[in-house]
Amino acid sequence: MAILFVLLVLAVLVTANWYLWRRLFRDTTRAPGWTRRGGAVLIAGGWALAVGALVAERTGAPFWLQRVLAWPGFLWLALSIYLLLAVAAGEVVRPLLQRYLERRTPAGTVVSRPERVPAGAPHEGTASAGPAPQESPAPDAPSDAPESTGAAPEDPEGPDSAGTASTPAPSTAPAAPSRRLFVSRVIGGAAAAAAVGTVGYGTYGVLSGPKVKRVTVPLAKLPRAAHGYRIAVVSDVHLGAVLGRSFAQRVVDTINGTQPDLIAVVGDLVDGSVKDLGPAAAPLAQLKARHGAFFVTGNHEYFSGAEQWVEEVRRLGLRPLENARTELPWFDLAGVNDIAGESEGQGPDHAKALGDRDTTRACVLLAHQPVQIHDAVDHGVDLQLSGHTHGGQLWPGNLLAAAANPTLAGLERYGDTQLYVSRGAGAWGPPTRVGAPSDITVIELASRQA
Repeated sequence: MAILFVLLVLAVLVTANWYLWRRLFRDTTRAPGWTRRGGAVLIAGGWALAVGALVAERTGAPFWLQRVLAWPGFLWLALSIYLLLAVAAGEVVRPLLQRYLERRTPAGTVVSRPERVPAGAPHEGTASAGPAPQESPAPDAPSDAPESTGAAPEDPEGPDSAGTASTPAPSTAPAAPSRRLFVSRVIGGAAAAAAVGTVGYGTYGVLSGPKVKRVTVPLAKLPRAAHGYRIAVVSDVHLGAVLGRSFAQRVVDTINGTQPDLIAVVGDLVDGSVKDLGPAAAPLAQLKARHGAFFVTGNHEYFSGAEQWVEEVRRLGLRPLENARTELPWFDLAGVNDIAGESEGQGPDHAKALGDRDTTRACVLLAHQPVQIHDAVDHGVDLQLSGHTHGGQLWPGNLLAAAANPTLAGLERYGDTQLYVSRGAGAWGPPTRVGAPSDITVIELASRQA
């Protein structure tokens, strides 16, 4: 089954890329040449870089190689998605544009030169739509008359005794293949411009840093004294070969600018080892909050050496919550490991983190994946803070992400438990977001007693 699935994926990728090449390069050129060959090299080379970037990241290749492959490879992934979508959308426009051009200049219609008609005959606007018959040139006609212009040969005798006027023969509209070539170039150029513009704007949005989002969450058990308590939620920073130290500094400055009471880093902080990304994560030591900064693992930490990163964030001043709980003045704060840790015997343990707590106190749980909400409901958690989904990151990826997660982004209620899912501060793979802007969310807790 696994082999069949891989073969199916390869078949889909090959077909999709052949379709892209055909529409963008073959259909927009008159004959085989450098343009078609260059298009094939561009598409095949882009995918080679993309696969290389993915493999280099997951296998821990030398970090310099990861950085060389990451930018062009991951950007090609995003660009290919929107090229395919744009070209597919062009299939709707293509017949409409062809029909419009055909109505303007129908093939075989007289468009420039009238027929020869007898002198004095009425000139009617309803001349035959078919081409006038061509006359054979007179024997003494000049043999060097240009043939490429399509003009009819001149009448050597001029006006005859019957009073007929000599006029040039008609020409016809461009042939259908020329029209199809024009339409293909218009649609191909528009599709390429739309795809490049979309990816460029989405990449600028990520690199410029996440925006602050503010959400008020009422908790029934929260005491009056804690009304207005602020938790800065940051998830899915994804420091790696693309997003490095300068991006981490931008995230830290944005969090500190909100002046939170507590900072919650809810997983997928990094994509790489402590050795490679330790310097990139160093700005996290500057995080400031009245009750400190806390951290739970995400699935990408288990791809990157979770134990080493837990120790590294602790060294930087964050407090890891590994299936653990701490009692703050007005509520309990708990955290569980990510589901991916199960493969290493370090999976989530809600009973360990929540089993013996005082259920009369409000409880906030940090858990990377929204699907962990069902265990949170079973243990009477009041609010779970999660990430993982990226809000879909690249539209229409939100449709897939929504199908795989109970909540895609934002605040929803499950029984007596509320779930808030952040879209995340960074991006995985392509440093690009479309339809899912990055965010750092400030959760302001509200006491119903207030």
